[in-house]
Amino acid sequence: MISKLKPLMIGDREVKIPIVQGGMGVAVSTASLASAVANCGGAGTIASVGLGYRFADNDTNFLKASRRGLQEEIRLAKKLTKGVVGVNILVAVNNYEDLARAAVEEKADFIVSGAGLPLKLPEYAENSTTKIIPIVSSGRAADLIIRSWKRRYNRFPDAVVVEGPKAGGHLGFSFEELASAPEDLLENLVKEVIEVTRGFEREFNAHIPVIAAGGIFTGQDAARFFKLGAQGVQMATRFVATNECSVPDAFKQMYLKATADDVVIIKSPVGMPGRSIKTDLIEKVVSGKREPFKCSYRCLRTCDPAQVPYCIAKALFNAVAGDINKAVVFCGSNVYRINKIVSVKELMDEIVAQANEVL
Repeated sequence: MISKLKPLMIGDREVKIPIVQGGMGVAVSTASLASAVANCGGAGTIASVGLGYRFADNDTNFLKASRRGLQEEIRLAKKLTKGVVGVNILVAVNNYEDLARAAVEEKADFIVSGAGLPLKLPEYAENSTTKIIPIVSSGRAADLIIRSWKRRYNRFPDAVVVEGPKAGGHLGFSFEELASAPEDLLENLVKEVIEVTRGFEREFNAHIPVIAAGGIFTGQDAARFFKLGAQGVQMATRFVATNECSVPDAFKQMYLKATADDVVIIKSPVGMPGRSIKTDLIEKVVSGKREPFKCSYRCLRTCDPAQVPYCIAKALFNAVAGDINKAVVFCGSNVYRINKIVSVKELMDEIVAQANEVL
């Protein structure tokens, strides 16, 4: 793979191809996918949430099973690649600190963290080689996090991911903002965050690369953000339709068959909007029906099982179990453009070749 793209430096970690595979849970981006991306020169990401789903004690000791699942995935990834592999951890989960400390203990290359403000993340990664990367959806959030980390821990982010409104999964925007978001919002957000990070870089001689995310589908898209000053791009949805993604075929077929009209914004028990493909469960939720459930997990800080319309953990477990009608299948806004399943290498080669043409 010959690339004209500049490597992405995350601290002292060199990502030769500046493409970060986004974290997708539950068990969508596991060691299999993350290591394949890393072996192609990109940065792979294991999604940490709910990785104990395959263990017998998941329903009785969710937190313990989740930690063990994450440990096993990181260890497997290290056997499969010598490349850069990190972990995505949602601030909103109850076991956020435990998962972060587990990732550090297992020497994950980085932790990327969103769905809330990861203000304490430097504490959990202190005196480790693990790099820390917040996900933001505004320059204001980037400024707040960087100032907080500098003041409390004398630490800067090793990179910042700027996620726009076209991303899949949980989104850092209100329903109203999503409804009125201009087509070029991510471009504007990236420029805004670059302005913030460059201010800190000049003042403190720091290095804070910006990674653009949300709706980036082609190499041409990636090149556009490189030209704006982003030093990396994050892509997630396209990596689901690869041989190395470990989800069942029924999940991948949802991506291949999806139309633009099949993609909806839902209210998630996480407390944020989420972008998903329509399933029977989603149709019920959107129509205002509630799916009563008994909570076995207590996985979210914000979730009240008596009030929320469905169990997000169970719905995501159903997705990777192939029980699609009872599932939430998260996706990015461009999912309807996917028309075939390829290898990670084919996908990475295609994106790099397209970006090379532009650059």
